[in-house]
Amino acid sequence: MTIQVVSPESVGISSDRLARIQPAIQRWIDKGVIAGARMMLARRGALVYSEQVGQLDKEKGIAMPDDAIFRIYSMTKPITCITLMTFYEEGRFRLDTPVAKFIPALGWLKVLNRDKPGAPRLEELQRPITIGDLMKHTAGFTYDPVDDSPVAELYRQAELTRNPGRSLAEFVHTLAEFPLVYQPGARWHYSVSIDVAAHLIEVLADKPLGEVFQERIFSPLGMVDTGFFVPKEKLSRCAAMYGCGDILAWNMTVLKMNEAYEKGLWGRVDVEDNYPSVRLETFARGGYGLFSTTRDYLRFILMLLDDGVLEETRILGRKTLELMHVNHLPAELLPLEDAGITFDGYGFGLGSRTMLDVGAAGILSSVVTAYLPRLKEKG
Repeated sequence: MTIQVVSPESVGISSDRLARIQPAIQRWIDKGVIAGARMMLARRGALVYSEQVGQLDKEKGIAMPDDAIFRIYSMTKPITCITLMTFYEEGRFRLDTPVAKFIPALGWLKVLNRDKPGAPRLEELQRPITIGDLMKHTAGFTYDPVDDSPVAELYRQAELTRNPGRSLAEFVHTLAEFPLVYQPGARWHYSVSIDVAAHLIEVLADKPLGEVFQERIFSPLGMVDTGFFVPKEKLSRCAAMYGCGDILAWNMTVLKMNEAYEKGLWGRVDVEDNYPSVRLETFARGGYGLFSTTRDYLRFILMLLDDGVLEETRILGRKTLELMHVNHLPAELLPLEDAGITFDGYGFGLGSRTMLDVGAAGILSSVVTAYLPRLKEKG
């Protein structure tokens, strides 16, 4: 299955402007911030730009190929949420269904109260964690590298995220031993909740997450190079990692990563212990963990842009995607804030940010009020 290639001008894009992309990326390479890049751009369902620049592996002198395989980290999250919503369309749950209906251990959690004077204490849940909370990041969980919570320190000591030898079921079992940072629904907080959603998929399907992804997303969309490991015959296409540290490393925090970034401490990073390319039966996550190519992920995105359909293969219904990509947060939970960075102008849907105010965000974008089908008509 091949995406149609058209001239940029035929869909209202300037070839001269597209020519600016590669030199801009090259400047990042020259600064040593990245080693290489693979870029694809589509409009109205057709491909108008496809280039690569730099290197797959600097030390080995391997140029970036057009089929490079990358660790896609949090770009795993939208795939998890889309997959979970295929079960929603089957009537398996509502957004306000308590997660504990399917994962009972999450019904016994408590909240670590640290907002009032005096010693921290555990509080009972004021309401259950819902399945909608998982996708909205309002469940009350946190992340290992976050510096603003003693609960994150508990995660780090338990090696919650960095242990690929722990299955998703074991991950959630360990998570249930720790308190929440906030009452469900009280705050937006980027967290491991999408990993919990991934285990929920396993419970609903009674199958491992990778199998469900393959059956419901990858195989129907022709995503032939996407999965939780890289087959031996494809390892030569897997990009080396470069950056200012491994976010999943032992005792790593966002603050430490930011300090390394400010000092320009960039270099090759070995992440194999925490994000393995080899096949491990235990390694599957919802918040990160997948490998993919630019081509594969573009096919996933084009499906979203075409009302849940790619080349006559339907993954989700149009109204389900509309539900996912509108803001679900009340005004009192805005603006979004993550690791000390405020994201003005954004709300949050079921698995991804959603633009509410272009001016407040201060970037080139669109407020999608009538959703995506109208964008295809207007370009």
